[in-house]
Amino acid sequence: MAKDGEKGEWKDFIWNPRTREFLGRTASSWGLILLFYLVFYIFLAGLFALTMYVMLQTLDDHKPTWQDRLSTPGMVIRPKADETFEIVYDIQNTETWDLYAQALHKFLAPYNNSVQVQKNDECVPDQYYKQEDSGDVKNNPKRSCQFNRTVLEDCSGIYDKHYGYQEGKPCIIIKLNRVIGMLPGRNGNAPYVTCGAKREDSDKIGELMYFPPNGTFNLMYYPYYGKKAQVNYSQPLVAVKFLNVTHNQDVNIECKINADNIPMGSERDKFAGRVSFKLRINTKN
Repeated sequence: MAKDGEKGEWKDFIWNPRTREFLGRTASSWGLILLFYLVFYIFLAGLFALTMYVMLQTLDDHKPTWQDRLSTPGMVIRPKADETFEIVYDIQNTETWDLYAQALHKFLAPYNNSVQVQKNDECVPDQYYKQEDSGDVKNNPKRSCQFNRTVLEDCSGIYDKHYGYQEGKPCIIIKLNRVIGMLPGRNGNAPYVTCGAKREDSDKIGELMYFPPNGTFNLMYYPYYGKKAQVNYSQPLVAVKFLNVTHNQDVNIECKINADNIPMGSERDKFAGRVSFKLRINTKN
């Protein structure tokens, strides 16, 4: 009998036909609760939408309002076979170095002279290409300067489609990471790249050639205004050709950027402004 009583109580709690209550509440009570939560969540959604609207009014579609960046930009090299930054190949084994040549060919395709002439300007070298806005009137889209791969000469892939790899005189390409508004160099002195072997390999690296001459990033490619504002921007490049690096041995190399106003490294990233990689050229004895 006790079980029948408990069962009846549960049935009455779920639906009481005498008081017409569902789960202990009448229809009007349920209606008021639902109305309260509906108004409450509409208010929260409206408050969130208003907050987002006010925040979005402070943003610029073409330039970040705040930039939490390093004072020294990073550097990358091409070709890049994997995350280990190693260039290892055998001169007699075409398959081991052809992948590097193909990677460079693909990377440099957007720098073909015919492509650059169509989309970018021929700028005055050795001076910044500034394109300021006029108050609230945005000067967008902004123009960009031509960087023709012919500037890389022996490392352009035009005169040697193998980029020196088949001769044991490989080329690598270096570029700086893009930083909006950065003006590298000072007093007309352009930033430039230098490469050298780590201390233990200083006698293995041999002679180097830089393209453009002295490994400079010309000032006319700066400042960079952002991907949306400067859609056709072509990052300047520096090529380094290793003329007589020691074969059959690991050579650990570091390249760095040099400029009057770019500090070397930082507390946040000691590798900022430099890139290290291993080069090994094998030959069959």
